[in-house]
Amino acid sequence: MEETIQKATHQGKLLIGDKQLNCAVLANGNRIIASASVFKAFGRPVGGRMKDKKRAINMPAFIDAKNLQAFIDDDLRELIKPIQYVHLSGREMEGYKAEVLPLLCDVYLKARAKGGVLTPKQEPLAVASEILVRSFSKLGIVALIDEATGFQYDRDKDNLQKILSLYIAEELLPWTKTFPDEFYKQLFRLRGWSYNPLDVRRPRLVGKITNRIVYDKLPDGVLEKLKTHTPKSKAGNYTKRFFQHLTPDIGNPHLEKQLVAVITLMKISPNWRVFEGHFARAFGGQMSLDFHDETN
Repeated sequence: MEETIQKATHQGKLLIGDKQLNCAVLANGNRIIASASVFKAFGRPVGGRMKDKKRAINMPAFIDAKNLQAFIDDDLRELIKPIQYVHLSGREMEGYKAEVLPLLCDVYLKARAKGGVLTPKQEPLAVASEILVRSFSKLGIVALIDEATGFQYDRDKDNLQKILSLYIAEELLPWTKTFPDEFYKQLFRLRGWSYNPLDVRRPRLVGKITNRIVYDKLPDGVLEKLKTHTPKSKAGNYTKRFFQHLTPDIGNPHLEKQLVAVITLMKISPNWRVFEGHFARAFGGQMSLDFHDETN
């Protein structure tokens, strides 16, 4: 006997950061996220399935990468079965149980923990997953307390969504606290690189350029002192950021002023050559900033 298609009794938009996800509650009590919104939650475009050897068959396109299949448990396999339902407008739609979002996050986090599994394009999804999971967890305890105290009936309709957006902003703050997104956004634009604010992996050249246009302009000897005091891994990479060793009363304010000046010059420059000229005039000398591109 064919299962009756459930009708939505309530519907709306779930706000997660700057994303609006279409959601609904069905007559049987299931909470649903629309199919397209599952893609949107992870910043992925909605499109047809890519037919290549790296894709698993009989899996939704948002989780069909073969390198992720080993991290998909039975609970998630059950949840990624699409559900047909009837929108309040009378339109038939497809979606997934809302519980699919945190379980999808778990897949990326488990794959990242394994090491050497995720591709460069998947790394930002792991960062986004970590932020989402922590935010969902914080929001969950707030909702439980609201229910236990009866406050859920007195709070504003969108109060929980506002709290969720706040938590996500707090999670993103550590990545942008000292070097704002705008610095990297403008740098990538001038260098002709593709920019993703959630991707913490940066071209190797970024460090060299940052030293040249920011740290080198701090008082003489500061950069060398920072290099000396910042530990390195066995592979020779710095394990901490230089700014973590700057003093809060003198070092950090000086750094912030330099960043403001550099970002301003970046914004008024249409390309790297023009920025180079602005930088030389602002800080003196015929300084060449012509670096050889390294994109890995």
